[in-house]
Amino acid sequence: MADNTPVKKRWGDRRDATLLRKADSLHFIMGVIYPNRADNEAYISERVDLTAINEYLAKKNAEDVDFKYTFFHLIVTALVKTVTLRPKLNRFFANCNYYQRDNVTAAFVVKKEFSDSSEEKMAFLNAGPGDTLDTIHDTIRDIVRSARSGEQNSTDDSMDMFNSLPRWLSKAALRFVMWLDKHGWVPKAFVSDDPNYASVFISNLGSIKLKCGYHHLSNWGTASVFCIIGEKKWTPLYDRNGFVKMYESLDLGLTVDERIADGYYYAGSVRLLKYLLEHPEELEKPLMEEVCYE
Repeated sequence: MADNTPVKKRWGDRRDATLLRKADSLHFIMGVIYPNRADNEAYISERVDLTAINEYLAKKNAEDVDFKYTFFHLIVTALVKTVTLRPKLNRFFANCNYYQRDNVTAAFVVKKEFSDSSEEKMAFLNAGPGDTLDTIHDTIRDIVRSARSGEQNSTDDSMDMFNSLPRWLSKAALRFVMWLDKHGWVPKAFVSDDPNYASVFISNLGSIKLKCGYHHLSNWGTASVFCIIGEKKWTPLYDRNGFVKMYESLDLGLTVDERIADGYYYAGSVRLLKYLLEHPEELEKPLMEEVCYE
C-alpha cells in the first residue's frame, strides 16, 4: 500500500524522518525555547455538511459490500490526502530539531467490542501517494479484523512486557525509553504500531456517542496532528431571509503543533480537508493528485 522506497539518510536524520537543515530562524528558535509539543497546541474546530457524504456512501454500499464504507473511511482518506498535499503537516519537532517525515501515516484505536470491559488495540496505517479511498478502506478492514480477532501487534506486546515487570523496574525502564524517544532511538519493534508516531492520530468519539471536543498532543512520539471525530447531529442552516433548513453535520476537532506551520498554512489545509469531505468523489483519485479547492 505505502511507497516503501528507501530514503537516503545523512548524519542527524532519524529512522523515520529527515532533519530540516535549512529551517528559517523562527522555526529554529521556537524549537529551542518551546521544546515540548504539549506546550505548543492550537485547536481548530470545523463543521462538515454530511449531505454529499451520505449520498456518496449510499451509492458505494448499494452493492453487496462485505465491509461497508463509512464516513470514518472517508475522513481517514481525506486526512492522509491533506497531509500528502500539504507536506508541512507531516513535520514534527523532537529534541529541539525540526524534521520532515519520510512517510504519511494515520493511526487510531480499535475496540474489540463496544463494552466497558473490552480491550483496545492500536491500529497503524501507512499511506502511499498512489493510494485511494478503496485501498485505504481495504487496509482499515484488514486492520480492524486483525485487532478484533485477538492478534497482538508489537506495540501492544511492548506495553504488556513493561506492565509485567515490578513497578520500580518498569518505571526506570520507561524513563530510559522516554530518553531514547527524545533522540529518535527507540527500537522500531517498540513503536512500529504506536499511534503517537503517526502523521495524524485519529479518535472517533462519534462511534461511542460522544460529541467532538479538544484532545491534547503528547510529548511522547512525534504526532503533530490529533483529529477528534464527533457524533453526527442535525444542525439548522439559516438563509438570508431567515428561513431555516435542517441538515446532518459532523464536527471535527483538530489539535495541532503550532510550530510546524503558520496560521495561513493551517487555514488552507483545513479548507482542503473540508472540500474533500464535501466532494467525496475526489477521494477516489490517488492521494498525490492535486485538488483545486480554493
